Amino acid sequence: MNYRYTLLPALAVTVTTLALAQGQQTAAPFVVHQLKPNVYWVEGGGGNSGVIVGDRGVIVVDAKTSAAGGKELLDDIAKITPKPVTAVILTHSDGDHVNGLAAFPAGVKVIAHENNKKEQDAALAAGGRGAPPADHLPSQLITKNEDTLTLEGVKVELHHWAPAHTSGDLIVYLPAEQIVFTGDIIAMQLPDPLIHLEKNGSSEGWITTTKGIVGLKSDQFVPGHGDLQTKAAIQKRLADAEAKRAKIKELVAQGKTLDEVKAAVDPPPAAPAPAGGGRGPAFAPFSQVVYTELTKK
Repeated sequence: MNYRYTLLPALAVTVTTLALAQGQQTAAPFVVHQLKPNVYWVEGGGGNSGVIVGDRGVIVVDAKTSAAGGKELLDDIAKITPKPVTAVILTHSDGDHVNGLAAFPAGVKVIAHENNKKEQDAALAAGGRGAPPADHLPSQLITKNEDTLTLEGVKVELHHWAPAHTSGDLIVYLPAEQIVFTGDIIAMQLPDPLIHLEKNGSSEGWITTTKGIVGLKSDQFVPGHGDLQTKAAIQKRLADAEAKRAKIKELVAQGKTLDEVKAAVDPPPAAPAPAGGGRGPAFAPFSQVVYTELTKK
């Protein structure tokens, strides 16, 4: 396993995927980054994960894409501390953040927003794609817009301002350490916000949520994908999204069609990804999400 730490006070280290001779790609190696003496984030194997070492146990934020990825994450945690993983907090229900739970010990506490649980239930009912095994579904549900938990002696704030990336997003904030785990509200591989229409996400809710994120006292934001972000970078992303949404709203008011809106605000489409990449369903562009919300079409 390719494995290394970035130690205090270092920040993120960019790790690219490794191209094979045939043009295929293998997953980026896991890399463990230390943010505080007791807080780490782990890239590779799907969405970023957080590791918070408490008094007698470890809290994990998001659990990677597969059982193999979940096991590798647990192996990496064992190199940090001998303490057991006692709780997992899920930022949302996407498979690349929850499926690794299959490797976690039975009975581990899984904390998620109530709508996240509904989305995982729906995924299981549809055949299981995008959901962990039934015995690893969320066991503690967050039903309020803000909740404060003390887990293994660590104070954790959980925020749900609105449906945004999905209907069940949770932002994880450590007030003492001033670190935020954003989930895919911030996903740096894409220029625009990524919204799941099929999971009742919302562009307006994304803006509301991102305003909440930048209102937290922090300058270390771990995104769902990509490198560590500063508040200034997220504020720029928020301003760009607000400006684009305002332009789309103006065009809709003028009676423009979706194609006309896309032509006005979107860059030329990139070349399609090769077939068989296994990257899951395509997402509607931000312009289409906003148009759909404003026109109900």
